[in-house]
Amino acid sequence: MTGVPASAAGGSGAKPVRGGKLGTAAVNQASLWNIANLLTMLRLVLVPGFVMLLLHNGGYDPVWRSFAWAAFAIAMITDLFDGHLARTYNLVTDFGKIADPIADKAIMGAALICLSYLGDLPWWVTGVILFREIGITLMRFWVIRHAVIPASRGGKMKTLAQGTAVGMYILALTGPLATLRFWVMAVAVVLTVVTGLDYVRQAVVLRRKGLAAERAAAVGSGMSAGSAAAGASGAAERSGAAGAAEGAGPVSGVSGARGSAEAER
Repeated sequence: MTGVPASAAGGSGAKPVRGGKLGTAAVNQASLWNIANLLTMLRLVLVPGFVMLLLHNGGYDPVWRSFAWAAFAIAMITDLFDGHLARTYNLVTDFGKIADPIADKAIMGAALICLSYLGDLPWWVTGVILFREIGITLMRFWVIRHAVIPASRGGKMKTLAQGTAVGMYILALTGPLATLRFWVMAVAVVLTVVTGLDYVRQAVVLRRKGLAAERAAAVGSGMSAGSAAAGASGAAERSGAAGAAEGAGPVSGVSGARGSAEAER
């Protein structure tokens, strides 16, 4: 299903469990060259090609902009599939964790910047979207030690709206369709801002909870260490007392016997 044999994934050749999902042991055995990562690499390669297609002949040739739209559409479609494949077939790798969000931001950022450069899209729209996307990505790394911010339904709607709006702006549309793309972009901007604020709220809450859990764990660890030390000290004291009692018994007995013998004499 993944196109990558078990041996290539670094495993021992174990067969995947029924349903197409690999076993737990295969999570850490995913190869760098699995299908999910290959799709991510494809998106990265598409970025410079997309820019050249969009800006060809001054950036206003409808034919070349159609080619650019096709490259953008392929990138958006692969974005949907690579994450799904990685989660479904346990193909998550460190490369994928880093490269996937970079590829997402690269293709979207390139499209927005080129459209603003050509005068089709206001620069403030590009600034708002890029500020949100880069900021949320950095915020995810900020709280990743404590928890992972899950993708919300609003975030998925935002991605869909952004992709649709940018795709419509890439095409040389006129008339009612040009008006429609304006409103689609307006919805995308609103969702971008609203979901961005929600992610900030989630990040702050998760970080506070993570720090509180770390402090509680540190206090509990300190109390456990103190209890262990106290228990060891008490055991040593009890051992010493027992030794003293054992040593005192024979001496007393000897002294008593010696006194009785002297009295008899």
